[in-house]
Amino acid sequence: MLGSVVKRFERPLVRKALYECSPFTILPFNRTNACFGMRFRVSLRRPAGETLTRTSVLPPCRAQLPPAEVLPTPYRTVCWLGPAAISRTQRNTFSRLGLDQQAAAQAPDWNEELQAARDLPQGTLEERLWRDRTLLQVNSAFVMAAAQGAETLVDGFAETVSASGEEPGFLWGGVFMSQGSSSAGGERGRRAAQRLELSGVQAYSDLGDLQALHTLPTATVDYRGVRLSAQGLAPGSDGPEGLMYGLNAGPQESPRRRQLLVLLAQSAKALSLQRHAVLGPAGYQVPLFTSVDAQGLLGGDGRFYLLDLVRTMPADANFCPESYHSDTGLPRRYPHGLCRLRRELWHAFVQHKHTQFNQRVRELMEEDGGFEECRLSCTGDARATKAVRAACEEVGSVSNLIFEMRFNPNVFCPGVSFPGGDSAATRLQERLLREAAAFIIKQQIPDFVDYCLQGVEVPMDSATLKQALHHRGINLRYLGHVIKAISQSEHKERLRHILRLALAEVVVRSSRRVFNSFVQSVEVWSLSAAVSHFLCCLLVPQFTPAPAGEEPKKKSKRRGGRGGAGASETPAWSAPTGAALTGPALWNLVRQDALETYDITAHLGASVSHVVEQNGLQRLSLLREFCLKTGVQLRLRDYCLDNQNKAPIGPDDVLNIFPLVKHIHMPVADAFKAFRAAQTFIEKGLLDQAQERLKETSYLFGRVCDELHPEACHCLSTLARVTFLQGKTAEARSAQLKAVMLSERVLGFDDPSTIQQYALLAVYLGAGGEKALAQKCLLRARHLVLTVHGEDHPYVATLDVALKSSLHQHLLSQWLCSKGDYRSAMSHEKEAQAFGEDHKQTKCSAEFLRTITQQAVRVERSRREAPDVTEPAAEVRAPASSGDTNRLQEFKKRFWEMKLAEATEKVKVINERLVSETPAGAAGAAAGGEGAAGAAVCLENGDGGAEHPEEALPSGGQEIRPAEEPSEENRPSAAVNGLPEERSAPGEPEQQETEREVELHATMNGGPDVKGDDTHHKETETGETVRPSEGMVNGEEEVKRAGSHEETNGVNGVHDDDEDGDDTDLSGLEKRKEHLVEVNAKSTKANEAVVNAVIVVNGGAGNGVVVNGAPEE
Repeated sequence: MLGSVVKRFERPLVRKALYECSPFTILPFNRTNACFGMRFRVSLRRPAGETLTRTSVLPPCRAQLPPAEVLPTPYRTVCWLGPAAISRTQRNTFSRLGLDQQAAAQAPDWNEELQAARDLPQGTLEERLWRDRTLLQVNSAFVMAAAQGAETLVDGFAETVSASGEEPGFLWGGVFMSQGSSSAGGERGRRAAQRLELSGVQAYSDLGDLQALHTLPTATVDYRGVRLSAQGLAPGSDGPEGLMYGLNAGPQESPRRRQLLVLLAQSAKALSLQRHAVLGPAGYQVPLFTSVDAQGLLGGDGRFYLLDLVRTMPADANFCPESYHSDTGLPRRYPHGLCRLRRELWHAFVQHKHTQFNQRVRELMEEDGGFEECRLSCTGDARATKAVRAACEEVGSVSNLIFEMRFNPNVFCPGVSFPGGDSAATRLQERLLREAAAFIIKQQIPDFVDYCLQGVEVPMDSATLKQALHHRGINLRYLGHVIKAISQSEHKERLRHILRLALAEVVVRSSRRVFNSFVQSVEVWSLSAAVSHFLCCLLVPQFTPAPAGEEPKKKSKRRGGRGGAGASETPAWSAPTGAALTGPALWNLVRQDALETYDITAHLGASVSHVVEQNGLQRLSLLREFCLKTGVQLRLRDYCLDNQNKAPIGPDDVLNIFPLVKHIHMPVADAFKAFRAAQTFIEKGLLDQAQERLKETSYLFGRVCDELHPEACHCLSTLARVTFLQGKTAEARSAQLKAVMLSERVLGFDDPSTIQQYALLAVYLGAGGEKALAQKCLLRARHLVLTVHGEDHPYVATLDVALKSSLHQHLLSQWLCSKGDYRSAMSHEKEAQAFGEDHKQTKCSAEFLRTITQQAVRVERSRREAPDVTEPAAEVRAPASSGDTNRLQEFKKRFWEMKLAEATEKVKVINERLVSETPAGAAGAAAGGEGAAGAAVCLENGDGGAEHPEEALPSGGQEIRPAEEPSEENRPSAAVNGLPEERSAPGEPEQQETEREVELHATMNGGPDVKGDDTHHKETETGETVRPSEGMVNGEEEVKRAGSHEETNGVNGVHDDDEDGDDTDLSGLEKRKEHLVEVNAKSTKANEAVVNAVIVVNGGAGNGVVVNGAPEE
């Protein structure tokens, strides 16, 4: 399955994937060097013996690419698959022999770079765009330096700069890196503190109005099981002023301190934080606007800096056992003590409280004289003031006059004491936090389940599931509650895909924590073997490593020195507990971690096979999620993960481990503002104004980040949708194609957003008439969905409906053909040919198109010859029961065999009389006998002018299969008037050919639709029986008989009512023969006209359609 994933990870192959790949395998067109290094790429292009010159290094095709494909992305896009010969993109640390390459150059001051960019003017649009671009470039360079520094430190090529052994600090490339303090709860507490520090810095960085309050450039890097916190260096203060705010700042009074307090008060109002006081170390009160850990500094550059923002968010009371007690299992103890609420929950909870406040005010005013009376009265109405005060007290507002919600981040924090006079305010804050925690369980999680039921939220992988949960303020530690809510829902069958994603997230996150502890003790030269062993233990339930020394002994005799690099030199990998790492041992550790973190073990079972079999979770999705969360990159190949007897992943399959960086997101304020305005216009139905705003947004994103931004992809996709609704299909196709390319580069080739962009591109391609390309895009999107999630997902059904549109067009064409509307049937059948030229369905559709084209030509010719005859409807019989089908077919076969015998006998009698009474007609009679015999053989074989009539002439609703093309010797000629054109011998005259055709007409007149094979009585999928007639479709025999009755109803003057041939009058034989010659001449001319018309319709001169004898342009 994985062999068909796009083999490129730096430059998208949108055009190649669309125009040069197979419609089903989705493989690029033989581009093995698409993502290799420059020297390897040049070596593939350089002929043998040619030296590598300076000019040959430049790739000739690079200049032809658009700028968006050439420019580097601001941040690295991690891909979990890579080609087998991929070169390491970053520099090799082992080639430096422990020496820092940047020792000679001066390390940049990242803090000064970032603060100088933030202080740039913002008066005009050009100044704001320049400021945003500079901020993005500085942050991107800082993130890259942090990633390189983490690789250098973890690999052991840097010395510590701090004297503390427990909390070592490193300085590399101007970035200070450390693992943080473990006082919050061991390794997991340290990781949580680093993550919360980054979240707090992001919260204060988003306050664009407070430029005077600065934060340091911050990022967290996960590499080889170690998480490092990267920050810029804070400038020191040369004067007596330094620490100006915090618990340890002490009482002091200065103008600069008052200025800092004003800035902190404004930030607290923006973040809904309450001003409060705590008791300091000496017992004095310290007023705070932030958490107790935060510190305010006055740097040497004269700027105010805010540090240590770990506890910026309020505490989660559901995981604070000292907060309250209940019988519902909450609160409970978590592995670390840093469980904080998300900012999204603040907004949702405040909105919920505001709704309660409005409802309560209305109720109180209704009870006290009526709402309308109080509203229309003067402003100083005491009843309204009383209702507002009572409502504020009930909902927990910190003010008694207006609705205002504030939170105290130091409530439920261990070691924090509040003054006795603030006990009422402290109790109010505890109440609000308990209500906010209960709001998650009682409101947010059920709402999330309901939105998934309604199809509003359709997550496809763990990233989209996490995004959907975070959007409602639900932390991932509530995954156990989400799983329980889905399991207890009465619609749990409709939520199978959400339950599957939640279980996969639990398994992957617990496995990652075990992997972090496991890989930290592995040496660098054994990483590939260790990672592959861990993956085999995770994916194979009973995996046990082979005993050391057995397999290499067998290989050493054949492979020489290479045999020693096998399992004998591989150490016995051990779990973090010290025991040998096997499949069952690893799964026990995963279940134990899931129980401690998510309070769930019932759905996991005894092995990974239980999760796969009971919940439909596929191992490939687990492998992808694990690699994306740990930075492991595997070789691009097909992995057989269902084989329980062989290791699915070997050391050679592990190509690299990349550092995963979480960083601050720099906003593009003007572009976001224009995009929100465009969305407002779309909601109002003003598409022209929305299109202008979207074009402006795309331009602004291009000015700041060269459109290499996730929101820029969303903007282009929205622009394509708006232009498509306006009827501008070509413009929508161009915008969506660019959105696909940018999404691949920024988000990844298998990101759910990229998959949706491919599906939208297919819609616009199909609307523009590019059916084949649309089909390829849909097939690629479906293949990626199967890789990411699996078959059982709602989006797969959506793609399947779009993919089956060609089949729907084919069925509609058959239905229209049965109604006699051949022109519409031909147009719909042309739209059904969207699977590619080599696909069997396309061949079958082309064959059916030729058949109905011939049918339309014959019907039109019959109308011209017999204008008074109307076209009859198709003969479609009622479906027969399954028990009577065999007997009915046998009866039909015997009946038509009897009619065939009668017709053959009648022809022989006529020929004998002609020979006996007319000596000059002996040769013609002999030829006629041969023609009759040939016709009899043709009818007995049931050919009717085609080798496989059941394939060439499908019935309505039956699946069409392509017929094998006959050889040149046995190829039947084109059927004319429903009859096969016989091939004459080299010396046989054309007159005998004509006589054979006429005699075949006479043979067919012996019964309606003479057949000798029951395969012509086809049954549709719905059970209806359709009788095709001699190479014709949908009632052509009736039209042929009606239009040619007078011309071919008799042979030598013999009519159908003279079935026995006894009353044949031979006195006027010569006159009849002359009449026969005239009929044959007319038939020959008609045959030539029909063949020419068929050639014209099927792509001959003019490529037109014959209607009433004239080609239509």
